[in-house]
Amino acid sequence: MLLRLFLAFTIIPIIEIYLLINIGSRIGVVTTILIVIGTGFLGAYLARMQGLQTMFKVRENLNQGVMPAEELLDALLIVIAGIVLLTPGFLTDLAGFLLLIPSSRMKIKRWLRNQFENAYVDGKIIHHDHSP
Repeated sequence: MLLRLFLAFTIIPIIEIYLLINIGSRIGVVTTILIVIGTGFLGAYLARMQGLQTMFKVRENLNQGVMPAEELLDALLIVIAGIVLLTPGFLTDLAGFLLLIPSSRMKIKRWLRNQFENAYVDGKIIHHDHSP
């Protein structure tokens, strides 16, 4: 797990820097910076709008006495989308926008549920050692 985090926090920024330099050299530095700033603002706006919609659904479910588990997971993924969209870079922007698209977010939620179900079997947490 620690190795995966280390790789994520080193390899992803290296890829982002490579993409920023490569794209910047093709379309210009100013244009690249404007795109990065624009996707940040657009992403923050979309995340805010979807977050508000999701919070209304949470409140509605709570008022009806229904546990809003699905909506809370949506809210978590929307917050993550907002964070990665504010992070400069094209790869993180792609990940953030994918989290804001309801159909792709549904697939990610399904994958997360499968991961949790596989880790929790018969009342016991199963630790999978993926060490090399």
